[in-house]
Amino acid sequence: MKKYIILLLSMAFFLTNCKKNDDPVVVKEQEQQEEQQQEESKKLEDYPVQDFMWQTMNAYYFWQGDVADLADTRFPGLEDVSYVEFLGSQSNPADFYYTICNKHENIVGEAAAIDRFSFHSENYKDLVQLFQGVSKSNGLEFGLGLYGDKDDVFGFVHYVIPNSDASQKEIKRGDIFLGVNGQDLNLDNYIDLLFGDSDTYTLNMADIIDRTITANDKEVQLTQEEGLVENPILISKVLEVEGQKIGYLMYNSFVADFDDELNEKFGEFASAGINDLILDFRYNGGGRVSSAVQIASSVYGTKTDELFLKARYNNKLQAELSDEFLVNNFTDKTFDSGTPLNSLGLNRVFVIATDRTASASELVMNGLAPYVEVVHVGTKTVGKNEFSNTFVDDPENGNFYNPDREGNINPKNQWAIQPLLGRNENADGFSDYTTGLVPDHELDEDVASLGVLGETSDPLLQKTLDAISGLSSKRDFRPMFPVDYVGDSKMFKPTSGVMLMDGLMENHYRASKSQE
Repeated sequence: MKKYIILLLSMAFFLTNCKKNDDPVVVKEQEQQEEQQQEESKKLEDYPVQDFMWQTMNAYYFWQGDVADLADTRFPGLEDVSYVEFLGSQSNPADFYYTICNKHENIVGEAAAIDRFSFHSENYKDLVQLFQGVSKSNGLEFGLGLYGDKDDVFGFVHYVIPNSDASQKEIKRGDIFLGVNGQDLNLDNYIDLLFGDSDTYTLNMADIIDRTITANDKEVQLTQEEGLVENPILISKVLEVEGQKIGYLMYNSFVADFDDELNEKFGEFASAGINDLILDFRYNGGGRVSSAVQIASSVYGTKTDELFLKARYNNKLQAELSDEFLVNNFTDKTFDSGTPLNSLGLNRVFVIATDRTASASELVMNGLAPYVEVVHVGTKTVGKNEFSNTFVDDPENGNFYNPDREGNINPKNQWAIQPLLGRNENADGFSDYTTGLVPDHELDEDVASLGVLGETSDPLLQKTLDAISGLSSKRDFRPMFPVDYVGDSKMFKPTSGVMLMDGLMENHYRASKSQE
């Protein structure tokens, strides 16, 4: 009997404990305590990427004052638990970055976006290579448009990069394709087929017959190559038209590594005694601002006492910096090598610019406008009037990327961010061209008749030559096959549409710190 009593007491004790542990209130309290302990155990060093992003955006972001989460008073301190919890609110640093941007397109969509161009890179080296004109590419640059009554997409070749895989294949400017690997392109599949993970694909080519795109039997296989270097100076030549010498420069990206070669081209124009100059920026999405200052100075003059641009930063930075740190005058030398600049001293310049023209290209046009007559031939430009800078986790240098300081970058954080930092005004104080710069002579490219770049068979070049001569051409420029653009081969390159203040802004930062 005693055994049964002991057994019953033991069972009762066990059941009571089970009931207590299974009590929902008790379980919830235990879970809350565990969560609180986990939160309290989180440390600042657990989020090096998010911490770097927040501190950089708080210091430099153009719209810092408009973003509540970037306010100087948002957290009691950077060691405070609330700050650490905020950093950990997004486990993916990319999601965190776009969340602290001001109505970024990735978050709110294109229609409601204020910030359309800030971006990131998980490895700063990849981003730096892109800014140097180095990328993984098959060398084919193309546009994409809609055709027919459906969501069908077709591609057409803008140009082929020399010394690339495409340059060794039977494909050229003006060629058209409808499919990839036997699949017709449409709005649902063209991104995966053309910009997917495969390094090799086969284009299914087509012709325009009676204003209709018709598939043919031709196929072209292309393979991407690592480390392809694109020289942004695609064409530089002197055209002789009715006794006049006209310089023509097709420049496709503002890349500092080619600044010295660019200077040499202007030296050749000066030696040839050109009467006018055509800058062809139709496919130029931007790049380094110092290269834009150089081109503008080569056009107008090495007048280092005259203002080319004045930077407008966020309110916090704007109040801290004096004018000497905000303005950039015309220059008399190249930015990196310090080579004396060749200049033409022109009072007018002709620029071919389209809806693929952005950023530093627009900066050249806007910055020259107060000094020379800028004659714009083509279509309305993109309207990218903000500039940016490359930042990495290097606090001692203000997080500015500097190739000489790569050993100082936090080894636990290789991310880079490229946030918008402000707008550049010209000497007249004008920077409001968000909707694009409007052409003086409007003409869109005609897919059915793209012509040869640098030759008068190119309608845009011929239209520009007519503008130079002031004569009306007998040629009918009305496009037979205008493009309803979907995108182009550069659409997924993060550096497309960038006005890069690298070097210029870091120099300002260093100078301001030396005066503190």
